[in-house]
Amino acid sequence: MARIRLLAGLLALCLTAGCKAQTNPPPSAPPGSPDAAALNRHIEVLVRSQFNVPQDYNVTIGDRKPSQIAGYDALPITMSRGEKSTVVDFLISTDGKTLARLETFDLAKNPIFSIDVAGRPIRGNPQAKVTVINFDDLECPYCARMHQSLFPPTLERYKDKVRFIYKDDPLVELHPWAMHAAVDANCLAAQSGQVYWTYIDYLHAHGQEISGPDRNPAKSFDALDRIARQEATLAKLDSGRLDGCLAAQDETQVRASAREADSLKVEGTPALFVNGERVDGAVPEDQLWLVIDRALRAAGIDPPPAVATPANPPPPPPGTGK
Repeated sequence: MARIRLLAGLLALCLTAGCKAQTNPPPSAPPGSPDAAALNRHIEVLVRSQFNVPQDYNVTIGDRKPSQIAGYDALPITMSRGEKSTVVDFLISTDGKTLARLETFDLAKNPIFSIDVAGRPIRGNPQAKVTVINFDDLECPYCARMHQSLFPPTLERYKDKVRFIYKDDPLVELHPWAMHAAVDANCLAAQSGQVYWTYIDYLHAHGQEISGPDRNPAKSFDALDRIARQEATLAKLDSGRLDGCLAAQDETQVRASAREADSLKVEGTPALFVNGERVDGAVPEDQLWLVIDRALRAAGIDPPPAVATPANPPPPPPGTGK
């Protein structure tokens, strides 16, 4: 069922603090009247301030409508720039003194709990009760940093308690070979999950080499295909099937994953979901481990013991030269 909550610290603010009583319009003030115009201006200024709305965005106050909350009317507010616009639903008290923001959350249909991982290669225990889903860009340096934190440190820490699944979200505006890399990786995944992970490991460790000194996308594409064929040869995959997939460069699967990232409001990579709990960016390992530990406890599993970090590391033994 849906849950309704008042967003703490958002907007449950008195619009008339410090103002004279006669500046408060009556609830029945007709649209376009001086009193209604003054109230709308108060609302606009407050919304711009509380939401840090950029100066080049327009803020338009809509018409009040009855709401399900006693003492409050619904008030849509549109934030727009050019052809793009977003409508945010607010509540305003019937006496015109308080603006609030309420949201409803459908716990049964929250998309973070239904990310499509069908057919995706799994690293770790396929039966693990905790899943780390990472929306990844194979050309992104921050993704490479996150990948190095996951493998091997995080995998070694949790062993069979956690499974890891990567989804594609190439930021093609910034990274010219990220889409091609994702397609090639999926070509390998179609034959072997293990080879897929070997390829991912290599790309995240050698991104600068693939970009090359002249950053020529065509050369990067050739390098990506060559590396994929090398990994396939070592693993004795079907080379003809792989060549056909590499030549086709079918982006359908990758673009579907990127659309799913958009639906989850992923605005950058890496973006991780740990049994639904979101982690944005290449966070330090200890912060990620707090989230994974929390998910394990929720699943009834004791996390590994905390890693002790000495405040003052002991000096190296004599003769090491360090």
